Formats: sequence, C-alpha cells, structure tokens
Amino acid sequence: MVDRQTIQSLIDRAYALRKNGDVEGIVALFHPQAVFELAGSKAVTPVVGAVRGHQDLRTTLAGLISAFEFIERDVICTVIDGERAAIQSRVKLRYIPKNRTVTTDMLDLWRFENGKVTEFVEFADTATINDLMK
Repeated sequence: MVDRQTIQSLIDRAYALRKNGDVEGIVALFHPQAVFELAGSKAVTPVVGAVRGHQDLRTTLAGLISAFEFIERDVICTVIDGERAAIQSRVKLRYIPKNRTVTTDMLDLWRFENGKVTEFVEFADTATINDLMK
C-alpha cells in the first residue's frame, strides 16, 4: 500500500508530464495492464473510450497530446482514500488543430497499486469538447 503523500506526488507528476506532452513519462507511471478511460458517449465525442495496457495507452495519449494542450490546471478539490484518489480541476484546454480554447471542469478518478496507476478515469464536459473540435 502506498501512502497519501506518494499518491499525491504521483498525481502531481502525471499532471506535469501531461502538461509537457511527455507520453513515455506518463506511460511509465502506469501498471502494464492499467486501464485509461475518457468517460462519455462516442455518439457525442469521438475521443472518449477506454484502453488497457501500455501500448494502447501510449497510442491514445500520443493522439490526445497532439490534439489537446492543457494550458492551465487549477486543482479545486483533492480526495485521497487509501489507494484511490479523486481530483476536481478547472482546466484551460486548447484544441491544437483549430487553435481554439475553452475553460471547463474535469474530474479524475485514480486507483493505485504498489506505486503504479492501475486505473485512471477522466470525466469532462463532452459537449463542450465536441463544440471545441467543430
């Protein structure tokens, strides 16, 4: 079991790596069979869905990082309970292909095991993301 400080440090590192576009750094934080999911309906936004394992995670992250830049992230609330965490953030997000930005709230649910991310589910306003991509 990992302690609260370690989990907070892992989350902070993951967010910093994401901001810097470091796909390999992010993948290294995940267990080889971890699940990564952008929650939502594919009928609303094509970027949602779940993947499992390093290779699919690497491919998905590379695509997301090439399309979306996290300009700012303000953490509003952090809850860590055992090896689970919930982070509510307000983010300024840029859709790179159209150079359009939006500010929206996100909720990230994390699960850890032996110092590695085993599950990461991100909830975003998919309607706003869809409009941003139009």
